[in-house]
Amino acid sequence: MDFLTILLIAIGLSMDSFAVSIANGLSLNNLDTKKSILIASSLAVFQAGMPLLGWLAGIGVEKYIREIDHWTAFLLLSIIGTKMLYEAITDNNEEKIKELKLSSLIAQSIATSIDAFAVGISFAFLNTSIVFPIFMIGVVTFGFSLLGLKIGKLFGNKLGKSVEFFGGIVLIGIGVKILIEHLYFQ
Repeated sequence: MDFLTILLIAIGLSMDSFAVSIANGLSLNNLDTKKSILIASSLAVFQAGMPLLGWLAGIGVEKYIREIDHWTAFLLLSIIGTKMLYEAITDNNEEKIKELKLSSLIAQSIATSIDAFAVGISFAFLNTSIVFPIFMIGVVTFGFSLLGLKIGKLFGNKLGKSVEFFGGIVLIGIGVKILIEHLYFQ
């Protein structure tokens, strides 16, 4: 898998964390640098860790479904992207919070990274090394999360849903790209 594809996957996966970070930036009192780094780090660690877990799970079954791996990757990415599009389109008013408890931060981190597990399975099916993708996913998520916290603190609630919509489009596009490459260029 090439650098641009991995970068686009990292950006697509980080959009949930970015949207959550915007919401956190909007609603948290006393959001300082230390809290921002803690939030971004948690989101990034889970976002990078889930593809690793998915990849490890996928490696075990990869040899059995090699003939349909590109269809599997396409379907997983399309389902994830469609879910993100749906969530972006539907109105989901979230409660404002004053302080972010550690348990809530971990719950946010897990919730925003579940999609990355399926992407990790796709990496296994495509015989892609996992080291560079999880590094990129972690770094990109950390950066977007910090940016989301700042934007949330500065600009308000307008960008959250559009960012999640963009992430869904990116993941569906990557799924289509993988399918086309495997059907027509291999």
